[in-house]
Amino acid sequence: MRSNASDEELTHGVKPTPPAVMSKEKETNPSNAEAGSVGHPLGIVDSHAERRLVRKIDIHVWPILFVIYVLSFLDRINISNARIQGMTEELDLYGNRFNIALFVYFIPYILLEVPSNMIFKKTRPEYYLPFLMFSWAIINMCMGFVTTYQGLVVLRFFLGTFEAGILPAIIYLTSMYYKRHEFQTRMSFFFCSTVIGGAFGGLLAYAIADLDGHHGIAGWRWIFIIEGAVTAGVAILSIFFIVDWPEHCHFLTPEEKKLLELRLAGDGAGSLARMDTLNAYAYRRILTDWKVWLGALVYMGVGITGYATTFFMPTILREFGWAAREAQVHTIPVYAVSAVGMVSVAYLSDRFKHRYGFIILGCSIATIGYGMLLGQNKLSSDAKYGAVFLVSLGGFICPPIALAWLANNVAGHWKRAFSSAAQVALGNIAGIAAALIYRQEEAPRYPTGYGVSVGLMWFGGIAASLLFAGMLIENRMRDAGKRDWRLSRPKEEVDNMGDYHPSFRFTL
Repeated sequence: MRSNASDEELTHGVKPTPPAVMSKEKETNPSNAEAGSVGHPLGIVDSHAERRLVRKIDIHVWPILFVIYVLSFLDRINISNARIQGMTEELDLYGNRFNIALFVYFIPYILLEVPSNMIFKKTRPEYYLPFLMFSWAIINMCMGFVTTYQGLVVLRFFLGTFEAGILPAIIYLTSMYYKRHEFQTRMSFFFCSTVIGGAFGGLLAYAIADLDGHHGIAGWRWIFIIEGAVTAGVAILSIFFIVDWPEHCHFLTPEEKKLLELRLAGDGAGSLARMDTLNAYAYRRILTDWKVWLGALVYMGVGITGYATTFFMPTILREFGWAAREAQVHTIPVYAVSAVGMVSVAYLSDRFKHRYGFIILGCSIATIGYGMLLGQNKLSSDAKYGAVFLVSLGGFICPPIALAWLANNVAGHWKRAFSSAAQVALGNIAGIAAALIYRQEEAPRYPTGYGVSVGLMWFGGIAASLLFAGMLIENRMRDAGKRDWRLSRPKEEVDNMGDYHPSFRFTL
C-alpha cells in the first residue's frame, strides 16, 4: 500500500476510488456511480476551450473586485496618512488615543464576518457587495467632518461594521470559479490591492496636502472626503460588473457553465466532496474541523506585519528624519517591492503546488528586517529603510498564501462560506494587536511593536507547521484506505461530507 499520494492525486485533490469503495459508492451515492472513478467525470475536457474559459473568468471576475478591495483597504488605513497631516493636533490624538481609534474598528470587523458570509450565501453578490461598499463610503466621508475624538471613534466602529463582509465574501465567491492550484496566483494578484492601496494612499495623501485650507477645510479632512466620494461612486457602478454565483452568472454560456462544472468536479471541488445542505451534520463537520481553526491561527500570526506596516509605516518613516510629505512618498517603493514579491512567490507556489514552505520563507524574510529594527541604534537611516523593505516583503508574502491554503483544503458551499469568514475574522485579531503595540512613547525604537510582531509571525509559522503535518498524515491515512469506513455512513451524510469525504486530498 502506498504511503504517499501521487502527483495527480495531490493536483486534483481526489483519489481514484478502489473497486470495493466504488461498489459501496453505488449504494450510498448512486447519482455519482455513472461518473466512474472519483475525479474523472464523464466527458473529455477540451484543453483549448478550458483555457479560453479560464481567461474569460479572469476578465469578468477579478477587475472590479480588485478595485473594490483597493478602496476598502485605502479607506481603512487612510487614518494613518491623515494622522501626520494635522489630524493628531486637531482631534488631540495623543497618548493611546490613536491606537484606540484603530482598535475599535476591529470589534465589529471580527464579530460580523461569519454572519455576513452566511447572509452572502443567500444573496446576489452584485447587490450585497455594493450595499456594503456604499455604506462604508458615506461613513468615510463623514470622518472628514468629525470635530471630536469621540466622534472619530464612533465612525471607525461603523466603518468596521460595513467593511467586515468584503474580504470573506470575495474569497468565497472567487474560490467557486477555480481549481485549487489556479487560486493562489490569483489570490496574490488580488492581494496586491492591499499594497497598491497603501502606496496609492501615500501618493494621494501627498497630492491632497496641497488642498489644505481650500474652502476652509484642513488637508487631512480632504483625504477622507475625496476618498469616500470615490468609493461611493465606484459602489454604484460596481452593480453592473460584479459577477453572480457560477450557476447563475450571465457572462458564461450554458456550455461554458457545464465545462466549468466538469473541471471543478475533476479537481475535487465538486463530485463527491460536497456540502450543499446546512444541517446538524454539516454544522458538526464545520465546527469540529481542526483545519479551519489552525488556518485562522496561521492567518492571525502572519497578518500582523501587513497591518502594522499600513497603520504605522508613515509614522515610522517620519521618525527616520523625513518630513510628513517625504515620508508619504517613501512608502511607495516599499509597497512596490512587496507587490512584486507577492506575485512571484504566488506563481512559484502554484507551480510547485505547495504552500507551507513559502509561508516559512516569508516569516524568515520578515524576521531579518525586524532584527535590524530592534537593533537599530547603530544603523543609518538608509539601513533602517532597507529593514522596512524586508519586513514589508516578508509580511505581505504570507497572508494571501494562508487564505488560499485554507480555501484549497475545504470543500462544499457552506464549508467554504464559514471557513473563509472564520479565518478572516479570527485572523484579524492581528489587526487589534497591530493597533495597540506601536506606542507613541516608545518612538522611534518601538521595541514592543517590533518584538510582538516578530513573535506573532512565528506563532503563525508554528501553526502552519502543525497544519502541514496534520494534512500530510491525513493524506497518507486516506491513501491507505483508513478513512474509507466513512462511506458506510447514511447516504445523506456521505453526500454532505465536504472535504471529510475519504476521496478528498489536501494541498500541502
